[in-house]
Amino acid sequence: MIADSSDAPLQPRSAAQLVRRVALFAVAGLSLFLLAPTLSEVFAQWPRLRQIEPVWFLVMAVFESASVFCGCAMQRLALRTDGWFPVVSGYLAGGACERVVPGGGAAGVSVEYGMLVRAGVPGARVASGLTASSLLTFAALLVLPVIALPFVLLGSTAVSEKLLAALWVGVGLFVVLSAISATLLGSERLLRAVARGLERLRNWILRGRPPSHALPDRVLRERDAILEVLGDRWWQAVLFTVGLWLLDLFTLMAALAAVGSRPSIIPVIVAYCVAQILAQIPLTPGGLGFVEAGLTATLVLAGVSAADAALATLTYRVFSYWLPLPAGLVAVLAFRHRYGRDKVVATPDPSGSGGAA
Repeated sequence: MIADSSDAPLQPRSAAQLVRRVALFAVAGLSLFLLAPTLSEVFAQWPRLRQIEPVWFLVMAVFESASVFCGCAMQRLALRTDGWFPVVSGYLAGGACERVVPGGGAAGVSVEYGMLVRAGVPGARVASGLTASSLLTFAALLVLPVIALPFVLLGSTAVSEKLLAALWVGVGLFVVLSAISATLLGSERLLRAVARGLERLRNWILRGRPPSHALPDRVLRERDAILEVLGDRWWQAVLFTVGLWLLDLFTLMAALAAVGSRPSIIPVIVAYCVAQILAQIPLTPGGLGFVEAGLTATLVLAGVSAADAALATLTYRVFSYWLPLPAGLVAVLAFRHRYGRDKVVATPDPSGSGGAA
């Protein structure tokens, strides 16, 4: 649907949107002001990037590029399309938008939605596909710390310090995480039991609030939505989703190795999960400031020195946050070159929640 700027009834909603955007920018500015000391400590490590061996930048670029490929492949399955170009360009452009706009999850999904529809993918299929991929992506992130928890409780965090050994551990994590995700998607009884346990934990922690009783049903509805969209290819989507997170985790591991730090892998997984959950906070673009603060603090708890933690965080964020910005711009320019400058103006957030693109 093309919006008509001369339509008078749209003016009140435009004013409300303006107020909302001003409020978002105000909150983002305040958050960045409060987080400025941490950001300053991280960015102060910028000159030390020259001390890192260039081969490590190549390793991190390979890992992060492979993570992006997995994300695109997963969305291509969810969108049920054979084309790669609109999926990749929309994924990169939407991801870049999320990183520059406060509360950018919804804006990123809207940009991606508009590009995919402009490329000829039916709008209903785009909406259901992006919703399913967002749910699956976030669900895999929540499963990842569950794997690390038994090791933390048992105190067994001794893992070989060599990156190659860590990668073998990553292969094991990939298998375990894929198996857990597939089991939860395939077993209604187990998924309901897990959701019921999480609901009890939530009610115990938030005893001052009204108890929740609808989580198992809500989780099952979301599971059914994912299976309905993906069909019999859901297991491929699970593998790509797991690959997306683990390859991004490998980027952080490579950043730590590049600065000469070799912490145990389980605390690094915990630190990574904390950082990714903080990135979902819609107060600053892409969790800017929150991720830096959370990641440096948890890496220090994992045994990394404060200076090395800040440098590793900066190095990791160069590949996971800053480089996707020009990549998104290139994707938009390439998309316009292929499909022209016409665009869909009214591009609602199909997920309704601004999930990760």
